[in-house]
Amino acid sequence: MKADRFTRLPLVAIDPARDDVTVDLTYATAENVTGKPIYRRPVCCLRREAHDALMRAVALARPLGYRIVVFDAFRPQKAQEVLWAFNPDPAQVADPAVGSNHTRGVAVDLTLADAATGRHLDMGTGFDAFCLESYHASTAVPVAAQANRFLLLGLMAASGWRHIDSEWWHYQLPGGDWPLLTDDSAPEPMM
Repeated sequence: MKADRFTRLPLVAIDPARDDVTVDLTYATAENVTGKPIYRRPVCCLRREAHDALMRAVALARPLGYRIVVFDAFRPQKAQEVLWAFNPDPAQVADPAVGSNHTRGVAVDLTLADAATGRHLDMGTGFDAFCLESYHASTAVPVAAQANRFLLLGLMAASGWRHIDSEWWHYQLPGGDWPLLTDDSAPEPMM
């Protein structure tokens, strides 16, 4: 990969207190599909346009009694390479040679939680479950999980996001001309 394909662009950190979201940055822990942390720095951030769209979804979810839980946002290139090595299936993981919308800072992986209890809504599978049941419109999951997926879809679509068929948790901004970002585009982790 040529270094000139990448842009260094400051990203906006997702701040749980300021942004009224829960951040559960799964790839910063061993509790992910690879079984090991794949992030060098545990920071959750997005491009400004994606952050603004996420805040629109938060504002729509809040009066309904839901809170957004973010599993992943901007993903450094090295982490994308680790995921691709673990599961080189383009229906589930973008080839790092092409780049992911996560490595462009315009994709977010998330779910909904009950705002009062913090309990995640049942979506039928876990985050990053690489299986047919994870497809957004799968009817192989309970009806309640299907309804929860469509609730999430409605909130995100109304906020300017698009989904992909194979992952109920993944949303990205429309358009394909977002440049790839360098791994050092992210701000330092908040302490």
